[in-house]
Amino acid sequence: MTNKAIFLDRDGVLNKEIGDYICRVDDFEVLTYQIPVLKRFFDEDYMLIVITNQGGLALKRYTEEELAMMHQILKQTYVKQGADITAFYYCKHHPTVDGECKCRKPKSGMVLDAIDMFDIDPEQSVMIGDKPRDVEAANGAGVKGILIEPNQQLDYDEIKAVLNGK
Repeated sequence: MTNKAIFLDRDGVLNKEIGDYICRVDDFEVLTYQIPVLKRFFDEDYMLIVITNQGGLALKRYTEEELAMMHQILKQTYVKQGADITAFYYCKHHPTVDGECKCRKPKSGMVLDAIDMFDIDPEQSVMIGDKPRDVEAANGAGVKGILIEPNQQLDYDEIKAVLNGK
């Protein structure tokens, strides 16, 4: 059976956008008001998959251990509310340090990797992000993209309409 997913940018969608890299776990604030909407999709058998650029790693602004702690906080917050995040994909490259890579959004590498790993049907899936590059990465993988404002509350009916091609 082919799976379906809600792909999610991280900063500004799942946690508070602060306008800079989130370098400290203390500055990582989960947007708990997103959980009820995403739990509805989780309950409808959608996988919740995070797709995030983390160029601050290449810039040595924070470590992979600190990033893992932030992702653990996010996952635990969702599990406590009866939902779960299936996977976290992150690009640790930065163009000024690493040059081009296939994973950094707006490229579609992370989305394509998740589709391949979890046998996801792109046509039954969406990606939600707060930057045009999130939508571009989704579209490049055959997934519909939804652009929201940073920290905007998700709307179940709007996401469902996009999934249903309306």
